[in-house]
Amino acid sequence: MSAQNFDQLFNVEVLQRLLPPERTDEFFEALFGDASEGAYDISLEFEGHDQDKSLNFAILLQQRSGQCLVCSLTRGLPQVFSRHPVLNLKGIAAEIGSIINHPEAEKHWHLGATRQHSNARHSIPFIIEL
Repeated sequence: MSAQNFDQLFNVEVLQRLLPPERTDEFFEALFGDASEGAYDISLEFEGHDQDKSLNFAILLQQRSGQCLVCSLTRGLPQVFSRHPVLNLKGIAAEIGSIINHPEAEKHWHLGATRQHSNARHSIPFIIEL
């Protein structure tokens, strides 16, 4: 599949369906008991692909108004996110696998280390091996 096809498959609407904006509040509600305690919004971005080896996504962490993303513990989030049932990354990987007709995707994904792009924006690589 070409890069153009992947860009079309993983457009903004599809990414928001895979990881809906309201899931951020559900995550913080489960984590802290109060969604307003969350310092960032969580979303999914398609970053491209590496030939026939992987699809590269990012879980974006965007600072909420009046909050401090840098003050949050974002370094340990890959381990938390990988297991958290509200985020259900295994389920998201399975849905991506369904979109590209690759049923094994839910078994072949991993998260990379947190990247800090700015004080208000961090991301976590979400890689699905093909």
